[in-house]
Amino acid sequence: MDIQLLHGAEIAPHIDDLARLRIQVFREFPYLYDGNLDYEADYLATYVRSAASLCVLVRDEGRVVGASTALPLSDETEEFQQPFMAAGWNPERVFYCAESVVLPAWRGRGLGVRFFVEREAHARTLGRFDWCAFCAVQRPADHPRRPIDYQPLDAFWTRRGYRHHPELHTHYHWRDLDEAEESAKPMSFWLKELAS
Repeated sequence: MDIQLLHGAEIAPHIDDLARLRIQVFREFPYLYDGNLDYEADYLATYVRSAASLCVLVRDEGRVVGASTALPLSDETEEFQQPFMAAGWNPERVFYCAESVVLPAWRGRGLGVRFFVEREAHARTLGRFDWCAFCAVQRPADHPRRPIDYQPLDAFWTRRGYRHHPELHTHYHWRDLDEAEESAKPMSFWLKELAS
């Protein structure tokens, strides 16, 4: 596997590959996301515009099989910053770790850990952040599309030093695979103090 670290405008040539990867992986539970390339290109443009962003791009024999993105929370859209501002947090001090997506055949090879290591290292290099944060969708335990063998990632995130902050929560809108229209999905944040 080949792993590249890209920043800001360096991400632009890879938008289509990243969009397709996100759509494919986020179709799985718990996101059940029925995505489209136009929305994805618009979403990923935020990372292209931020000179301080990071994309960890993983290729195997030329094919993009995994990726992870991050950027200063202050460079994110207002909807991502709002829960922090409402709770009295300074977005300027938070580095936002967005998605980590890996195709099924490449899971279990340490990429999840590598993604966190690279994003946290980038945040420390930038030198102006106290916290790393990410958000995760909250699905009910009895969700009808929850696979029998589904394993939440909470234990993995906890081992990486992240703690759930349910008081930092919001809703994002997307269309589930079985929905005719978008609906609000509850999301909550996990944080890690960079000094720890």
